[in-house]
Amino acid sequence: MLVIGVTGNIGSGKSTVCQILAGLGAMVIDADRLAHEAYQPHRQTWQELINAFGRDIVKPDEEIDRQKLGQIAFSDHNGLAQLNRIVHPRAYQLARERIADCHHQGAKVVVVEATLLIEAGWGSLVDKVWLVVAPEPTIVQRLKQQQRMNESQILARLKSQMPAEEKKKYADAVIYNDSDIEQLEAKVTRLWDKLPLT
Repeated sequence: MLVIGVTGNIGSGKSTVCQILAGLGAMVIDADRLAHEAYQPHRQTWQELINAFGRDIVKPDEEIDRQKLGQIAFSDHNGLAQLNRIVHPRAYQLARERIADCHHQGAKVVVVEATLLIEAGWGSLVDKVWLVVAPEPTIVQRLKQQQRMNESQILARLKSQMPAEEKKKYADAVIYNDSDIEQLEAKVTRLWDKLPLT
């Protein structure tokens, strides 16, 4: 079984690349969903987040308000570091469990989609790292449409992440998502066709 880590900064197009890979036959694990799972109401991680960031981050249904949590964490470097310290270890453990599940199910290729794959030290989970990059103006435009974030929020998020140029040092392949979906599909398919899937 081959495990590929698909990473890239916010708005680069990681999820689209993972959708293409799923269509080609890969099983996809989304680290963001694992993080969300890690802080389900009344779990230890949920309580740790409330202790660190206050009760204001909890919605009436007891779920963590991810938007509020993000606004607090991304407005302060220490807050972001604290958020990652709380959530990453549990999400890492869940990722390991999901990868093992995929192996038992006979998967040939598993893809772990994780924005902070490199920063969080998740390299040991994967065999290859594929980095998705896009020009900053494209990212800003995309996120304004998809996430309803304003430009200053987007730039703050980008600034909080390791620059794509730095991430390239850790990547086995770089996918430039600077054109249309057809070109992106062609690039991903070319990489897929080179995988040792025997």
